Amino acid sequence: MNRKFHIKQGDKVAIISGNHKGTEGVVLAVDREKERATVEGVNMVTKHIKPTAEKPEGGVKKMEAPIHVSNIMLIDPETGKSTRVGRKLDENGKLKRYSKNTGKFID
Repeated sequence: MNRKFHIKQGDKVAIISGNHKGTEGVVLAVDREKERATVEGVNMVTKHIKPTAEKPEGGVKKMEAPIHVSNIMLIDPETGKSTRVGRKLDENGKLKRYSKNTGKFID
């Protein structure tokens, strides 16, 4: 199920629910199939790296795990506050995202 999301890679977002509620970060990746997004500095997990020929010492690495897109809200670049997102046609007839708080285009 590939549907359009209110966020995309590079957006600044706020976490609105879960253990990291209230934190902000930048979207690193979006997985449309699983409806999840990876946000910088949010939902950190510990991953154990097995020793290989290239890296014989192995080790433990902290990295971000994806969270569901329903727990993320876009931050309006103009106001700096979280906002709901809609889509409407611009003057060129192209569908763009806009902030429901200010009514201005985001892209």
